[in-house]
Amino acid sequence: MATEPEKTSSQQSAEDLLTLIMIEENLPDTWLQDAVTWFVPLAQHIANLHHKTATSVCIGINGAQGTGKTTLARTLKMLLEQCHGLTTAALSLDDFYLSRRARQDLAMSVHPLLVTRGVPGTHDTKLALDTITRLKHGQPVQLPAFDKAVDDVVAAENWQRLTEPVAVVLFEGWCIGLGPQSDEQLAEPVNSLEVAEDQGGLWRHYVNAALAADYQILFRQLDMLVMVKAPDFDCVFAWRLHQEQELARRLADSTSASVAPKLRLMNAEQISRFIAHYQRLTAHSLSTLPSKADVVFSLDTNHRITAGLYREH
Repeated sequence: MATEPEKTSSQQSAEDLLTLIMIEENLPDTWLQDAVTWFVPLAQHIANLHHKTATSVCIGINGAQGTGKTTLARTLKMLLEQCHGLTTAALSLDDFYLSRRARQDLAMSVHPLLVTRGVPGTHDTKLALDTITRLKHGQPVQLPAFDKAVDDVVAAENWQRLTEPVAVVLFEGWCIGLGPQSDEQLAEPVNSLEVAEDQGGLWRHYVNAALAADYQILFRQLDMLVMVKAPDFDCVFAWRLHQEQELARRLADSTSASVAPKLRLMNAEQISRFIAHYQRLTAHSLSTLPSKADVVFSLDTNHRITAGLYREH
């Protein structure tokens, strides 16, 4: 009876790689179970798409805050490179936030709420489009970065430079692949933030117009859209708070006492206000994207994947 060939060091078992991520990111054992069940087949699905198209492919990953989309992107990158031999670049929409100064200028010239990063209109979409286009065409490129701890862009001289062609580009973000709302949907405020600070709707109309324009050009670069679907918006606060606590823990382990006071971490009250900026489009995403995404992973309130849907591509 034939035996399987031994795996080389670059072909470690998927489960070994997933275990490493689980340990490094302090994830529960249940994450490993879900990753083996759902993410290993997804990596194979993406590898098949690359081989079918015989060109670089861009995979969008959509998910509300705290759903684990960044961890999913890291997981897929490791699986694609180590198990499938496909060079992979992982980007986040967050990498393309406008600088704090640029957002302050928008707050002065358009609407005060635009000082808060996150919504469409607060990203450098032209830079994102150029970066992904270069990656898909095998051209050298620098990968922008944003430091959330200080709420500002990382200096360009510290950006990672890629010179080798990549087979797969992973592009994750909370509004990736999302279309704009209708005028009727924009008419009524969705929370107390909009009631108190966007009474005339200027902010939400500006955000929606941005989403309808440059962001749609950017999203047309996607060859596949994966959605990690939260049960509802109520889960987002708890998950986002956990994210901030994990960030604080990691920074406490690696940051000197002289630097720590300068970090712009958020408490629970600040997070509640912060995610209110995202509520409108997060709800819009939960209601519209499940029928459009190529792959949908549905989460329960315990952050477990309860179902996975694949559409013919």
